[in-house]
Amino acid sequence: MNTEDKIRDEIVELGRSLFERGLTSGSTGNLSVRLNHGGYLMTPTGSSLGFLEPGRLSRLDADGTWVDGDKPTKEAFLHLAMYQANPRTNAVAHLHSTYSVCLSCLRGVDAEDMIPPFTPYVLMKVGRVAKVPFFPPGDEALGPVIREKAQTHSGIIIANHGPVVAAESIRAAVFGVEEVEESAKLAYLLRNEDADLIPEEFRQALL
Repeated sequence: MNTEDKIRDEIVELGRSLFERGLTSGSTGNLSVRLNHGGYLMTPTGSSLGFLEPGRLSRLDADGTWVDGDKPTKEAFLHLAMYQANPRTNAVAHLHSTYSVCLSCLRGVDAEDMIPPFTPYVLMKVGRVAKVPFFPPGDEALGPVIREKAQTHSGIIIANHGPVVAAESIRAAVFGVEEVEESAKLAYLLRNEDADLIPEEFRQALL
């Protein structure tokens, strides 16, 4: 089995895992990987992460032009913006997961660091998570906004929409977006509580 076939199988495996554990529903969410030759594999538009087929994943060239497979997600521009912002990014995971969306709807969150560090893990796996404004689904005007923010953040939550995480592998991107969701859940559940955070002097060392 060649490297691209292994990546295709891994996308299918991880997509099914996200779906079966309720982290994505219906035909929401999308995954992508940068290939060694500079092109990309992405989940197709309208597909469910729980029922992907390796041979039907979308393949794009280095410029982001659809080459073969099913038509790519309409949020392909969002993934491309993450890749363009950071040459170390080799994979991107985007979900519409419940608690990340809940947190993004609250007023008064810090747009540069929107998830309070109740545990060390979001800082360790993703870093500080930023928030960007809402754009209608498929609106490519979101692309430059994401690209700018992704220069300093590998984790971003789009207001009223959901999280996007960039990483060096598809497994790391999926684990990262899962940690964003779990940390957002804690932040949402504790939003009205007088709860302790990790002390400031320890936070920088976790990044």
